[in-house]
Amino acid sequence: MKKLKSDTGLVIGIVALAFVVVIIAIAVTVTPDDSGSTTSSSAETSSKKVESKAKLNKEKLPQLSDTVAADESEIVMHTTDGDITIKLFNKYAPLAVKNFIVHAKAGYYKNTTFHRVIKDFMIQGGDPNSATDPTSDTLGQGGESIYAPGAADADKKIDSGSGFKNETNYNLYNIRGALAMANAGADTNGSQFYIVQNNEDVTSQIDKNNYPTKIYDAYKKGGYPAGDGGYTVFGQVIKGMDVVDKIANAETKASSTGESSVAVNPVKITSIDVTKEAKTKK
Repeated sequence: MKKLKSDTGLVIGIVALAFVVVIIAIAVTVTPDDSGSTTSSSAETSSKKVESKAKLNKEKLPQLSDTVAADESEIVMHTTDGDITIKLFNKYAPLAVKNFIVHAKAGYYKNTTFHRVIKDFMIQGGDPNSATDPTSDTLGQGGESIYAPGAADADKKIDSGSGFKNETNYNLYNIRGALAMANAGADTNGSQFYIVQNNEDVTSQIDKNNYPTKIYDAYKKGGYPAGDGGYTVFGQVIKGMDVVDKIANAETKASSTGESSVAVNPVKITSIDVTKEAKTKK
């Protein structure tokens, strides 16, 4: 499997899978690392005590169902390569879901590109600057949350200007098709996001005792377990993974940091329709 490389210029701050550690800085925001190592904030290595296997197996795992539940929202992301339907988990990541939906409704993501794509890893988008200059070397630094000062839902208690907090739990994981927030470190979420595309078995990278059995099995179909605990997963692709694969498999060229992750012909998000919006409990 191709190593998952990290970049320090995207709105993500991921560090690696269990093969090789390769950290690539892209800008102010960092994305998932395809190198294979785990960060100190990942689920397996976090100082936070992991639940017992028995309790983990009793947790609700909404990503494993294609049905959109009453407490979940649904969006259709229209891209120049096709549509991607994603369900959002209001109950488990209310801040991230509201942030994404409000941005989507406002057209914040219109004509933005997937500015970082790595085959067998993930595709990343959400930088508003990519809509005006899709070839800029600084893509990955842009975007802010709806809670930031001066933004639509400004709330300094949620985002004082550096981003809003991570929302992690035992219910959502970086399995194939997961939609998650990119960040530049803990609690720095803005507008950028990524979709996990890797489709190769990554169970050798995790301790099965620290994961629900069904999630361990899901990781046999691909994913990015090194991101668990360090990034907010807030959605899951339920239709259109073929589109995600197509975007990830596009021809790329080197970025300013040397990472081969810049699409030669960037795919655009033309619009996002919110087809179902569940109420988020405050």
